Amino acid sequence: MYCGDNQGTDIDHFEPVRENPLRTFDWSNHLLACSLCNSHLKRDVFPLAPDGTPLLIDPSSEDPVAHLHLSLATGVYVHLTNKGKETIKVFGLNRGILVRGRLNAYRITPLLLREWRVAIGKGDLEDAADCAATIWEQPTADVVHAMFHQALAPGAEDIFVHESEALTLLRDPEVRTALLPGA
Repeated sequence: MYCGDNQGTDIDHFEPVRENPLRTFDWSNHLLACSLCNSHLKRDVFPLAPDGTPLLIDPSSEDPVAHLHLSLATGVYVHLTNKGKETIKVFGLNRGILVRGRLNAYRITPLLLREWRVAIGKGDLEDAADCAATIWEQPTADVVHAMFHQALAPGAEDIFVHESEALTLLRDPEVRTALLPGA
């Protein structure tokens, strides 16, 4: 739930037991995390603002887009708020392997979108479903979310300067309805 690497194997107490033992068995305090984020990076680190509110993004209750911007061209997260800054720092969101994975996802997703569109055009719903599953199940699906989000942002043509066909697909209402959860 933190790095987007889709390798969740640990249950993390978002608010560490050390900070608030009463939330030890609170289901809303349990998040799926990879072992690197949970056991090696976050551990019991839980930065707080001067008013006592958490400075880590809780991805189960708040949209990370309000705190983080993913530069699709570089694969790097840029903080928009103090929560974003601390989240990047604590979870090492810009570590090399994640950046490489995001860049790969940014290159692969347009190909999968085109393949999905071709399959839909042929009426091959099984192939279309396979493409959709691959789009969302790749290790860094946070890239796909960012692509759909940024496709509608002002200046999207500059963001997708080398992917105008992908931009058209990302903006297409049929594609958004079929592939974007909750659209």
